[in-house]
Amino acid sequence: MLTAAPHLHVRRPSPTTAEFTVSTYPPHSTLTLRLLLLLVGLLRLVLALGAGMLLYAEWWTQLNASAAYQQSNLWLLAPAQHEFLLYHTPLGRVAQDVAARTPAWVLVPLCLGALFLSVCRIHVEERLLVLRGLGIQTRSTPATILLSWLGSANGGAGPTRFIPTEKIRDVLINEAFWGFGVRYILVVVVEGEEGLVVVFPKLLPNRAVVEEVWRGVRGCLFDEGNGGMGEQQLHQQPEKKRRVFKDVDKRRLVEGDKTSPASVTEKEGEVREGS
Repeated sequence: MLTAAPHLHVRRPSPTTAEFTVSTYPPHSTLTLRLLLLLVGLLRLVLALGAGMLLYAEWWTQLNASAAYQQSNLWLLAPAQHEFLLYHTPLGRVAQDVAARTPAWVLVPLCLGALFLSVCRIHVEERLLVLRGLGIQTRSTPATILLSWLGSANGGAGPTRFIPTEKIRDVLINEAFWGFGVRYILVVVVEGEEGLVVVFPKLLPNRAVVEEVWRGVRGCLFDEGNGGMGEQQLHQQPEKKRRVFKDVDKRRLVEGDKTSPASVTEKEGEVREGS
């Protein structure tokens, strides 16, 4: 109920610009969905607060048990807030009791895992921006909320890559064996690169979404008015040959650094007729 199957949203600010967004956020925001998201947010807050308090109690317990700390004069500088938080608040007393009963090698990994879960994103969103005459830009949301905040502070919302028009050789739809099924993948052939740049590498939407994006990208990117290739002409093009990639693993689909989208490692396969 909190997430939905990857669906497409198209925005066209101008005839020469198009933005394609694939997201798992439910397309219809209902009151029930908003209440559930609010409840999830509260649970995140409680989980993060509890894990942080447990780590704080464990740190204070280990510090007090340290002989070097007791023999030094640093304990005289310890503020009274430590004692107040851990011994005079309900949450602090519970955290202190749990930290005293649980070994550090068990408590610390569990708390770190809880902190990671508290900042994980529920929904995934990937975007493709097409600017005729300039190029295309891919963008995907980070895995955690903290990375999203850091990306927003640095002027971006996630890993992005811009490909100039002069380096785009073609935009194709490839078939790839995924387990026991076949997935349709939108790829960009970039001049000077051995691999293919995968669009929407995290979500890998269904065939209908991929075909709609493919037609929209080509219609916006290559239709330059006089002598350009319109979307109606795209349907009349001869069918292109495309490679079928066998045994494509998702880890091999996603490669490169954090600032670049994923690319597909080309493997040996048979050539089939495709759209």
